[in-house]
Amino acid sequence: MYLENKSDLDLKSPAAAPGLQGRSSLRTAEAVAGNFGGLRLLEGFSGRIESQKLQQASARSAGNCVMHAEDRKETRSSFSMVNFLKGNTNQTGSNHTERSPLIRFSQDDSITYMTLYEGEETWDNSSLELDRRCRLGSEVTSLSLSRSSSTEKDPLDVHLNFKLSNSMRSCISIFKIGCIFTFVVLMSLFFSMYPDRDNPWRMLAVSPTESFSLNLTDFRDNALLKLQVGGPFVSGMVDLTNEEYILIQVEQTEEAGPRRRRVQTVIYNWTIPLHSERSDQVITTKTFEMLSSDPIIITVQAFVQDNSMVPLSMTHQSLYVTTERQVVIAAVILGGVYVLIIFEIVHRTLAAMLGSLAALAALAMIGDRPSLSTVVEWIDYETLALLFGMMILVAIFSETGFFDYCAVKAYQLSRGKVWPMIIILCLIAAILSAFLDNVTTMMLFTPVTIRLCEVLNLDPRHVLIAEVIFTNIGGAATAVGDPPNVIIVSNQDLRKSGIDFASFTGYMFLGICLVLFTSFPFLRLLYWNKKLYNKESSEIVELRHEIRVWRQTAQRISPASREETAVKCLLMQKVLNLESVLRKQLKTFQRQISQEDKNWENNIQELHKKNRITDRVLLVKCISVLGVVIFMFFLNSFVPSIHLELGWIAIFGALWLLVLADIQDFEIILHRVEWATLLFFAALFVLMEALAQLQLIDYIGVQTALLIKAVPEEQRLAMAIILVMWVSALASSLIDNIPFTATMIPVLINLSQDADVNLPIKPLIFALAMGACLGGNGTLIGASANVVCAGIAEQHGYGFSFMEFFRLGFPMMLMTCTIGMCYLLATIIGLGWTL
Repeated sequence: MYLENKSDLDLKSPAAAPGLQGRSSLRTAEAVAGNFGGLRLLEGFSGRIESQKLQQASARSAGNCVMHAEDRKETRSSFSMVNFLKGNTNQTGSNHTERSPLIRFSQDDSITYMTLYEGEETWDNSSLELDRRCRLGSEVTSLSLSRSSSTEKDPLDVHLNFKLSNSMRSCISIFKIGCIFTFVVLMSLFFSMYPDRDNPWRMLAVSPTESFSLNLTDFRDNALLKLQVGGPFVSGMVDLTNEEYILIQVEQTEEAGPRRRRVQTVIYNWTIPLHSERSDQVITTKTFEMLSSDPIIITVQAFVQDNSMVPLSMTHQSLYVTTERQVVIAAVILGGVYVLIIFEIVHRTLAAMLGSLAALAALAMIGDRPSLSTVVEWIDYETLALLFGMMILVAIFSETGFFDYCAVKAYQLSRGKVWPMIIILCLIAAILSAFLDNVTTMMLFTPVTIRLCEVLNLDPRHVLIAEVIFTNIGGAATAVGDPPNVIIVSNQDLRKSGIDFASFTGYMFLGICLVLFTSFPFLRLLYWNKKLYNKESSEIVELRHEIRVWRQTAQRISPASREETAVKCLLMQKVLNLESVLRKQLKTFQRQISQEDKNWENNIQELHKKNRITDRVLLVKCISVLGVVIFMFFLNSFVPSIHLELGWIAIFGALWLLVLADIQDFEIILHRVEWATLLFFAALFVLMEALAQLQLIDYIGVQTALLIKAVPEEQRLAMAIILVMWVSALASSLIDNIPFTATMIPVLINLSQDADVNLPIKPLIFALAMGACLGGNGTLIGASANVVCAGIAEQHGYGFSFMEFFRLGFPMMLMTCTIGMCYLLATIIGLGWTL
């Protein structure tokens, strides 16, 4: 991105050009923040400004980082980099040198001269001195803002409190970093102390007449035996009288001794059904609790109709911790991750990475350390490819001005009214997410919503949270709207039970429609006391946002060289100048909030002039490619002959648009990709799979089955629906609903085929689907769409925290799950639908 003339990036001060002019400056700040990073910023400038001149200009400008706002006057002179970063302002009547005082505020702000540079050392002697001055200038500006808001306090007391606050903040920061670093070092040591599980896979073949036996002698006391068997298996449990299966028997005999007076024998029987076509190779795992270190005998035998040989592969592993302790360890790790995210101790991406490291260290300590290749296989690359491809598409799409244009049209349809627009946006998002992936829906809706809220002077965070909640609700309506539904419909055992695409969608669609239309009044009730409008004027809100964007841009530059340090100081000067303007506006601001913009008709004409389509040719290319991608998404869901997953479709669409758009500066597009979000999902996949290896998900399923069996038979079906529904909802709020759904399906199949329980499978599966999909609204990391929306909003400067989402999402989750539970009970128990 190059700056060829002044008209390319007109950064007028919001004080001089309020209203719509300020919004243009805000978009410019976002463009620079999104396109420039580190050396890229310097490289873009070096094409127009020589390095030596840039150093001299930065030295002169950094020597007077902030001047009083009243002394500034706009100039129409030719464009220069320094004037650009200073907000097109010029200091008249003052000549500053390196020895001039760095900070000067008027007496109205209670700040006088503050000399930050003394001595004979020249500016070029140390780039660290330059960076130190910029940081000190930022701290002084923060001090001036706090002092201007509390002018009645004694200046000396304010100065002491400022120092105390900084020292306390520094101590807390050092303590936090020390604790986290110590934790990382300990987990790394624990992980490196144990080798990878190196037991090789044993190839074998069994038949009804030929069995396989294995004696294990290298076993320790009070350990678990983990068996992994690969073969042509089917998932779940089927009727053994009509199907073929493999029987694995694990036997251990403990001889009489000082611990036991008599011989004790334990025998486990593990039955695995075989696939009729004998084509797919499926690996299944089970853990057995053994008595002692005595030898173990493993016997494998096949029960097939034609006496043919069945090829299998098997490996075993000794675990040193009981299942209950593994579950406790997993629960502690998951709780620690949530503490880090809830209290915002670290970024959620780092929290997920720390949790993954702790889970891997725990697996190593119990004797089940995975190899690097195994950990890499745990990552769901299809989801990451879908996210990456759609991020590229949206990044190029945003260059056309289409999102600004859509925001103006939405503002025109709303006639300045907020709630009709919020309801329309949520309804459209819910309908689209029923047929598209939730992540795709939010990636398309989030930029439009942010621009719309800026036009209406709304807080985008509340509107985005409402949209993503209804996106998750709408995704539960069809078999292709949410990943848990896709897993359920794709299961072969459930298809044999009559749960196919049509029956699943028909029943879930009615229930979700009921949930959807009862959610709007509840959403209005939750937002009753919420101030959707910003408490300040649009000019002040935009100015604050612009300051935040420029500051983030400066923080992203790593001062590795003198040039980078100079550019960083120039950006910090821009921040300080804008803060001075903001301080002046806050003094004269009078709060005026209106629930309906009475001048919306006049604003529409001005907005149409300012927010037009900037590149119609690129817009046609983007709409064409995006239309093909969405059409392929539909075909992938309804036409089985298309062998392309969603990730491949998104990657192909990104490649098509990159070629058609003729992107020259590829780094700008890559800089707009949410790499933190992608890393978060990768770490989350590893964390969830590691927790599954620690038996957490299996333990939840087994305990749910035991609770259902304990209920009297006449009330068992109703209690089973309630338990499965709420366990699924709460679990999906805390852990990823994809592995939870995949684990619960065989548990529910086994439960339905238990003669002592006698429950139909369809009500349990529908309760599982309803709870897993609606439970994603409970927390910020409960659904993928939540994280994607938060990442995009954070990139635009409107990030929301875990607790902000929780205060709105968790009550909505409780209400929607209650409505869904009532629908299930009314149709199955009350009306007696056989489904």
